[in-house]
Amino acid sequence: MKLNAILCTVGVCSCAWAADETKEVQLEEKEDTTFVSVEAGVSLDSRYMTYGVIDGKDPILTPSAQIKFFDWVYFGVESIFDVTQANGKRGGYGSRAGKWTTLDAIVGLAHEFDLGETLGTLGIDFNYIYEYIHRTYDDEGVRSMDDTQYLNLELSLGDLWLEPTLGIERDLMADNGTYVNFSIGHEFALIDGENEDDDPVLTFRPSIGQGLGNTQRARGYFVKHKGSEEALDHGGLMDTTVKGEFTWNVCEHVAFTGYLAYSDYLLDANMRDGARAHNAEWGGGCDHSWNFYGGLGVTVSF
Repeated sequence: MKLNAILCTVGVCSCAWAADETKEVQLEEKEDTTFVSVEAGVSLDSRYMTYGVIDGKDPILTPSAQIKFFDWVYFGVESIFDVTQANGKRGGYGSRAGKWTTLDAIVGLAHEFDLGETLGTLGIDFNYIYEYIHRTYDDEGVRSMDDTQYLNLELSLGDLWLEPTLGIERDLMADNGTYVNFSIGHEFALIDGENEDDDPVLTFRPSIGQGLGNTQRARGYFVKHKGSEEALDHGGLMDTTVKGEFTWNVCEHVAFTGYLAYSDYLLDANMRDGARAHNAEWGGGCDHSWNFYGGLGVTVSF
């Protein structure tokens, strides 16, 4: 497959520095244990979506990088760039087309544990994020948005057929809110690898997830309804998201991804009103609780 070979060569060359650094610091450990691994990627999303609602109706570009030691400790960085002027103008932080709006510094622990034949592998990822917001001020000199911090925990059983994943996010500064999401899905191999032990060349993974927010999360994010100044006064079931994801493993080090998703607030009428009011701030065409969106990405890893 000439196209695969070309794309893989481009990806490998673009991250040759990462490979060289890795080779210099790798130690002789047990089989399948790597002292250091590096991953870098970039994604383009059709909308800036958070908790199933719109935080920017125009596309965003998100570059990221991560370095991991001993298959346990990792450090990462991620930033969001606006592609057009609309997100910043409507979001109250001015035109940021082609410029960054948030910068996340990440430190975490991640590892997989063998739970036996029945449950398979348990993946645990616990991390801390400091999110730095680009400084912007209104006419009275008041800063439009403040920095925040997060604690995140993700648990997954990737060897089970339904691949359940539980994610918990705790905001430490902005609103002290907690958000929980539980999802199930399954990865289907559309094109197998050349050898039995190779990863599939092309996969498709449908999934469905349900979010839950506490009272602080609802108060910090939603008003009761469009035109209201009063914050939503209770937590509850938030976004239901149905997603389909494609992954094309060009080679061992390079993968392209793409997804389509649908989100709505189906299970709580008050949350649905809050989501509708939140989305309506982005214009008349967005004054509903549901959204369709998608994205593309590429990842290079060593």
